[in-house]
Amino acid sequence: METPTNNLTWQEFTNVDMRVGTILSVEVFEEVRNPAYILIIDFGSLGTRKTSAQITTLYTPHDLIGKQVIAVLNFPPKQIATMMSECLVLGGLGENEVTLIQPERPIANGTRIG
Repeated sequence: METPTNNLTWQEFTNVDMRVGTILSVEVFEEVRNPAYILIIDFGSLGTRKTSAQITTLYTPHDLIGKQVIAVLNFPPKQIATMMSECLVLGGLGENEVTLIQPERPIANGTRIG
């Protein structure tokens, strides 16, 4: 059984800005070493954000359109190959795949997770 090694304070946790968004578009990200997609995600009043996600094992682009996901919005932008990533989509890390974390039922885009 894995045990967490670093304890966070409640304040540190509340500083992580996790939000619900809906995937609007998906492209195969050709310029990266590991298979990935470029996702455009709608976060309601917070606008749209672009990110890269290595989720090609379990999901096709068609599967992802309209799917709600949870993402961290307050990381600084990060250059990934030819694209600037603007958020981090959250998922469960398996041995060879990532399973997206989703709300249990539809919820407004931009809703804060806490």
